[in-house]
Amino acid sequence: MTLRDALLQEFDLEMPFTRRSIERVPMDKFAWKPHEKSMTLGWLATFLTLVPSWGVMAIERDEFDPAAASGGQRPALPDTIEKLLAQFDEHSGKFRAALAATSDAHLLTSWTLKAQGKVWFKEVRWLVLREFILNHIVHHRAQLGVYLRLQGVAVPAIYNDSADEKGGVFMKHD
Repeated sequence: MTLRDALLQEFDLEMPFTRRSIERVPMDKFAWKPHEKSMTLGWLATFLTLVPSWGVMAIERDEFDPAAASGGQRPALPDTIEKLLAQFDEHSGKFRAALAATSDAHLLTSWTLKAQGKVWFKEVRWLVLREFILNHIVHHRAQLGVYLRLQGVAVPAIYNDSADEKGGVFMKHD
């Protein structure tokens, strides 16, 4: 199996789970946060829709500086669940297409993340996609699951059953 195919397999496992979690976000609770140091539910959900766009940048560019790309501004929060999901679908679709079109040779090249012009880290591109993009999505999806639970929203089954539903990829129920 190639590096690209392994990353595509992981992408195809994780993105539907992420979308199912985003689908459950209560839009009327966008300003809510569980703690003063926490991000709001709206920003967390929006952030999850944006991270896949970084995968495209990690494939198509040799370096990325989030502050330079955004001008230091956060994007506006979507105001409907349809817009939130459309944003996720667009970014994850472009990420998958870029990943499917790349080569293992390219995935073995170096990539740099900068913070306000200074090198934060430099790593081989495939590992950036795995750790900085895919694992980052999983991390924040789990955080979203906690937010959903605290709002009384059913948490989707991901790898196994959740307290709210049966399912997941590892446990099949008759």
